[in-house]
Amino acid sequence: MREAPLPKGIPLGPSCVGDDHGPSLTPLAHSGFSYVDLVEGLHDGHFYALKRILCHEQQDREEAQREADMHRLFHHPNILRLVAYCLRERGAKHEAWLLLPFFKRGTLWNEIERLKDKGNFLTEDQILRLLLGICRGLEAIHTKGYAHRDLKPTNILLGDEGQPVLMDLGSMNQACIQVEGSRQALTLQDWAAQRCTISYRAPELFSVQSHCVIDERTDVWSLGCVLYAMMFGEGPYDMVFQKGDSVALAVQNQLSIPQSPRHSSALRQLLASMMTVDLQQRPHIPLLLSQLEAMQPPAPGQHTTQI
Repeated sequence: MREAPLPKGIPLGPSCVGDDHGPSLTPLAHSGFSYVDLVEGLHDGHFYALKRILCHEQQDREEAQREADMHRLFHHPNILRLVAYCLRERGAKHEAWLLLPFFKRGTLWNEIERLKDKGNFLTEDQILRLLLGICRGLEAIHTKGYAHRDLKPTNILLGDEGQPVLMDLGSMNQACIQVEGSRQALTLQDWAAQRCTISYRAPELFSVQSHCVIDERTDVWSLGCVLYAMMFGEGPYDMVFQKGDSVALAVQNQLSIPQSPRHSSALRQLLASMMTVDLQQRPHIPLLLSQLEAMQPPAPGQHTTQI
């Protein structure tokens, strides 16, 4: 099924995604207080992903509304778009519903796992094309003054043509955060512990200094972890976390990148630059984009002339 253009403003009600008891649901995923189900639009026959966020208090409703607002900021091929949003009362409880396009290929992590099961990995050409699309999505987010804050392979969908699409914008916040005092530092550190996946979290978010600036380059660190996962089939700190060792301690040391004949020195250098522990020395996305564009393989069917 190709991703057909979706009609705007689809109402989320009995006429569209189900009967009076709610939509006809096929579970796709769930985590914490949110569930993602596959639903079919009764009017158009298209499949959608319906994200239902359980809202126990006013703050939950505000955060769900904010996630919907973040989606509406972007009309970009590498950022998941919102088809419709509403808040529904289910008895004494509230559910926020975000209707999103359905991607049958699943996530980048699904692809990495599928290949790994066969003893394979993404090729360098595939990695470079995926990385370019991810970077373009991040560039759009950063240009508007925000950071994603929870970039990881399970938050990157793959379109029909293999193009990466960033999803789960619920942890997005302002890109540049001026920390002034230990109380604000601790608040930010606690927020990161809840909202930024531990094995993809930047070093500066584990122990936030009392007077510092945190910026959008937390996403560049996470991007490096995603690149490592594409290269080696798992994130650089996945095993550290699974063994119960300290990720906070591990990320303070420069990452050792395994040698592999599958990867060029240019790709390894790109990864090393993303995984720079010192935020001030870590590159911004525009620099990485210019490097990536120069490294892109020829398009399929395009031949290079040797001189």
